[in-house]
Amino acid sequence: MSKPRKGKLLVSEPFMMDGNFKRSAVLICEHTLAEGTVGFILNKPIDMKIDELVGDFPEMDAQVYYGGPVANDTLHYVHNKGEILDNSVEVAKGVYWGGDFEKLKFLIKNGLVEAKNIRFFLGYSGWSEGQLEAEMEIGSWVIANMDPNYIFQLSPKLLWEQILKNMGSVYSVISQVPDSNNLN
Repeated sequence: MSKPRKGKLLVSEPFMMDGNFKRSAVLICEHTLAEGTVGFILNKPIDMKIDELVGDFPEMDAQVYYGGPVANDTLHYVHNKGEILDNSVEVAKGVYWGGDFEKLKFLIKNGLVEAKNIRFFLGYSGWSEGQLEAEMEIGSWVIANMDPNYIFQLSPKLLWEQILKNMGSVYSVISQVPDSNNLN
């Protein structure tokens, strides 16, 4: 079994009942055995645009996503513009976390960062030391490889299913399990 680490995806098993994580794909942005894990749910959009949420933000038609149940009053972002956004942290090839917020606004205002380049999150997903490993032992999560297209190209509605299909084998079958028990 693959281990959780920065730049990987956590994909929930199909029968996870926790409403925060049901059929979710979480990008791991930080993972250490001593500190725990930080990530963002990639496929749970909320009905809000970033320029509606942040008062002095440049006009931008970028959806905001539910990053997870921790610190829902905080804003985070992942993007593919790390080479021009100071203080960004590369978490996977072509995927960066955070960066200078004032410079981000400048880059958006000047058309150098567009909605297709960035994803905003309210809150984050966090696990304390050993918590994620314990959840993995009982089969709540599988680890998948990250592909920047998952964030910047693929519809969030299709993400969970597509990641599992791309993993092949038994995961391809799991991806077809209906979302509701009533459909069986």
